[in-house]
Amino acid sequence: MRKRKWIQVICAILYNCNLIGFAKGEIYKGDLKGLCVPGLNCYSCPGAIVSCPLGSLQTSLISSKYKFPYYILGMLLLLGVILGRVVCGFLCPFGFFQELLYKIPTPKLKKNLWTRRLSYLKYIILVVFVVGIPLVLATPGFCKYICPAGTLEGGVILTAMDMRLRGLIGGLFSWKVMVLIVVLATAVFVFRCFCRFICPLGAFYALFHKVAMLKMEVNQDKCNNCNTCVSFCKMDIKKVGDAECIHCGECVGSCSRCAITFKNILEKNKE
Repeated sequence: MRKRKWIQVICAILYNCNLIGFAKGEIYKGDLKGLCVPGLNCYSCPGAIVSCPLGSLQTSLISSKYKFPYYILGMLLLLGVILGRVVCGFLCPFGFFQELLYKIPTPKLKKNLWTRRLSYLKYIILVVFVVGIPLVLATPGFCKYICPAGTLEGGVILTAMDMRLRGLIGGLFSWKVMVLIVVLATAVFVFRCFCRFICPLGAFYALFHKVAMLKMEVNQDKCNNCNTCVSFCKMDIKKVGDAECIHCGECVGSCSRCAITFKNILEKNKE
């Protein structure tokens, strides 16, 4: 789907259109930072004009003993109900970057039983690092210890541009750079490895796969249960539209019976 690629490119540019920040090596702190984008995009990226939903959620949970995070939770719930994992397939710059890395011509690891089992890891990371650590230890666990997008967009760029920050580099930053290198290297051989196995934002949106308004749908009257779509998909789906489906639409052309379509729930209710 060529349109999807253009949407991914446009989102990446819009999320990070603060060109002055790239020129000066400074983080934008204007009013727009009070808003969150749907996909993963680091607050600390010099070009970022809005905030990351995961970072905002962790910050809100840390301060939740003083003020309940109605705004960020409400926004995430709204995005989950309307878009679900469509966000992963269309609106996430880091997912798009992994797809570009996967295009590098190398032997590829095909999905299998173990990759499907590993896909559950992101739900554990969501509970432990995004919710548990902020609430118990009052620190943004995922952003601090794991997030490769933040390391790439924020840490690496800022330290490269600001000599003063280089003197502050310690063991934690080295650990995160190692995580980033492993994720990027793996993405060359494994399709969207971060999205499939690690990303807690994708895990959160996956919780809404049954109720999301926008989704891929199979017409059961046309489907002959050949499972060609499942075999064709590079994600660890068991069927089109399940929790692991990012609704990218790439499977549509694989169906000889034209049974797969992109629908929203409002259209479905009109039929």
